[in-house]
Amino acid sequence: MKRSLSFSLLIILALHLVGCGAVSKEEAGLSRYVNPFIGTAPLTDPAQIGYTPPEGWRVWAGLTYPGSSLPNAMVQLSPITQFGSGAGYEYEDTEIIGFTHTNKGHWNLCNIPILPISADAKAPFKSTFSHDREKASPGYYEVYLEDYQVKARLTSTLRAGVHEYTFENNEGRTILFDLAKANNGVSDWEISNPSVRTLQGFQRVGRDKVHFYVTLSQDIAAMDVIQEGSKEGYAKIQLADGSSAPVVLKIGLSYVSEANAAENLQQEVGDKSFEDIHQLAVKTWDKLLGHIKVKGGSDKEKTLFYTSLYRSFQWPALRSDVNGQFADERGKTKKADFRYYTLPSLWDTYRNKVVLLSIMQPAVTADVIQSLVERGTHSGFIPTFFHGDHAAPFITGAYRRGITDFEVEKAYEYLLNNAYKEGGTRPYIKEYIEKGYISDPAVENPHVETKAKAGVSKTLEFAYDDYSLAQFAKVMGDKEHYEDLIKRGQNYRNVFDPSVNFMRGRLENGDWISPFNPTYPYYEYMYREANAWQLSFYVPHDMTGLVELYGGADPFEKKLDTLFSKPWNPEYIARNVSGFMGQYCHGNQPDHEAPFSYYFVDKPEKSQAIIDKLLADYYGIGEHGLALSGMDDAGEMSSWYTWNAMGLYPLSPADPEYLVTIPVFEEVEWTMPSGEKLVITNPSGGRSLKGIEVDGKQIDGYFVPHEVLERGGQVTLITE
Repeated sequence: MKRSLSFSLLIILALHLVGCGAVSKEEAGLSRYVNPFIGTAPLTDPAQIGYTPPEGWRVWAGLTYPGSSLPNAMVQLSPITQFGSGAGYEYEDTEIIGFTHTNKGHWNLCNIPILPISADAKAPFKSTFSHDREKASPGYYEVYLEDYQVKARLTSTLRAGVHEYTFENNEGRTILFDLAKANNGVSDWEISNPSVRTLQGFQRVGRDKVHFYVTLSQDIAAMDVIQEGSKEGYAKIQLADGSSAPVVLKIGLSYVSEANAAENLQQEVGDKSFEDIHQLAVKTWDKLLGHIKVKGGSDKEKTLFYTSLYRSFQWPALRSDVNGQFADERGKTKKADFRYYTLPSLWDTYRNKVVLLSIMQPAVTADVIQSLVERGTHSGFIPTFFHGDHAAPFITGAYRRGITDFEVEKAYEYLLNNAYKEGGTRPYIKEYIEKGYISDPAVENPHVETKAKAGVSKTLEFAYDDYSLAQFAKVMGDKEHYEDLIKRGQNYRNVFDPSVNFMRGRLENGDWISPFNPTYPYYEYMYREANAWQLSFYVPHDMTGLVELYGGADPFEKKLDTLFSKPWNPEYIARNVSGFMGQYCHGNQPDHEAPFSYYFVDKPEKSQAIIDKLLADYYGIGEHGLALSGMDDAGEMSSWYTWNAMGLYPLSPADPEYLVTIPVFEEVEWTMPSGEKLVITNPSGGRSLKGIEVDGKQIDGYFVPHEVLERGGQVTLITE
C-alpha cells in the first residue's frame, strides 16, 4: 500500500511540474514534453506579426485550447474565457466563464458549458483565475476559480468528461449549466433531473443536437431553470449540504440521444475514479506519442515537437456512439460497423496532417474516409472543407499507402462527380473545364476583404486535385479519366503570366487582371488568403514544370530568394495572414510548400536554412513563449513542425513518398503500427544536405518512398 501511495504522489507531482511548463526527466512517457498552453497566447509583437494590428484586434495566432482530450475524440473538455473567440480560451484573459465539452479551435463548437459557482452568484457568471494556479497536460486540466473558491480538475475519455470540484465552502455548492451559450448561436436547449444524482438534456446549435447525461457524486437539493425563451437562460444545480468530499461530475455526450449519452458514460467511465480516467488518458497519449522517439535536441525542441505531434491528433472528431449509432448529414440516426467522424478540415490539413494520421492511425483514417463516403451517399459528392477539393489527395494518398478498408469504388465515383459535375463540391467547375482556369470579375479598387471567386487559388488547387485524382484513376484502371485528369493537372500554367512571372488573375475574356500588385493580400479576390508571391510556387505535383515556366533554374532561384527576402509592407493588414519571412507567410497554409522549392534547383541547403529558421523562430514565441506565428488550423501548423523536425515532408500528399530534410534531432526512431521501425540519423550534425543513404546505399534525388517506412530501415543523411 505504501509503495502504491508513493507512486501516486510522484505522478501528481510530475503532472504539477508539466502544468507549470517544467519537465521531470525521470518521469516515463513522452506526454511529459507536451505543453497544451502552446498556441493559446496572443501574438503581439509587430516585428513577429508583420504589421501593427488595429486597436482591439487579436491576431489569429494559435487558437488552440489547453483542456483535456483523447486522440480524435468526441469530447474536448476545456476552459472558456470568451465565446466566439476561436478555441474559446485566450491566455491573456483573467476570467473563466465555463468548461465546455467540444472544441476545434475554429470559432464553432464549445458546447455544454458547466461552471461550479456559489449559491449567491449572479449573472454574468465568471471567475478570475491565475496561471500560477492552473495546470495542463495531455488528458488533464486544473484551475482554481478565485471568485467561487473552487479547485476544478478535468479529464476525459473518447465520449465523456469527468469534473472534480473541491469547494472551500461546503454550503450552497452550486453547478451552473449555461446552456444558452456556445461558440455559435444556440437555438434550443433543455435540462432535467431524472433522479437525485442524475441530469440529462441537450443543446442544439445549427444542425448539431448535442445530448448529455450526467451523474453526480452527491445529491441534488434543488434545480433552478431560468429560461427566457429558448436562446436565453441557464440552469443552477444546488447540491445538498453536509459533505466535505470533492464533487465528481461525470458527463457523457452523444449526437443521437440522451440514452446513448448515458450508455457512452457507463461504458467508458462507469464507476472509475477521476484518477483512473486520468491515468488511462495519460497512457493513451504516451502510447501514441511513443511511436516517435528522438535523441538529442534541446528541451524546447522536444517540447515543441511532442506538443506539435499531440496537436496533430485532435481533429477530426469522433461522432459515433459506443453502440455504433450516429446522426447522419440529414439528422437521421444510423448504425454502422465503422466509426463516424467529422470532416477533417481538408483545406488546412490535406497537405500534411492527414498524411501523418494515415501512417500512424490507419484504422482511424479508413473510418474518416468512410465517413466522407457516407456523406457522399446523400449528395453524390465527397464533401470538402472551405476551399479546394482536397478529399482527392487525401483519399488517393491514403489508398496508395495501403489503406483500403473503405468503399473504394464509391469513393472514386463520388470524387469523379466532384471533378466533373456542377452543383457539387467544386464551384465554377463548368468554367474550369471549358477554359482551364477560373476567372475573377473586374473590381475597381479591390481591397483585402474583397469577395469574388479566388480564381487563381481555385485553379491551382483544382489542378493539383486533378493530378491527385488521376493517380486514383490509374490504380483503378480507368485510362480515360486518367488521361483527361493528368492533362487537367497542367492547368496551373493557365494562370501563370510570363510577363511578370507570377500566378495572376484573369478576367472572363482571358485578359490579365490589371492593375496588378503582387504584394497585396486578398481574402477571396484572385487569391484565397494570400498574395501573388505566396501562391506563385504552389505546384506540388510538377515542380520541374514550374521551374521551366520561370525560365530555368537561375531565374527560379532568384525569384525564391526574393520571396524570402522582400520585406512585407506593414500597411497591408490581413487578420489571417501573419508571421512573415519576406513575402512568405508561415502563419497561414497557402504557401507552406514554398520553403521546399529550392530542392528543385538542386539547392537543398537553401531550403534547409529557411526550414531551420521557421522551426526555431515561428513556434513557441511571444512574451510567454506560448504563441504561434499563425492559426494552428486543426493541427496543420503543428503537423508542419512535426514533419520537418523529423526530417521528412509529404510535399505531394497524393504521392506515397517524402522529401528528406534534416531533422532537428540527432536521431529519430519512428515505429509504424506494424512494429517496423524507420530510423533517421544525421551523424555529422551538419545542416547542409549532400546526400541520402537508405540502408547503407546512396539514393538518387531527395525523396524516399513510403515502402521504406512500411518495411522499416535506416535513412542516413550525408551533411556538412
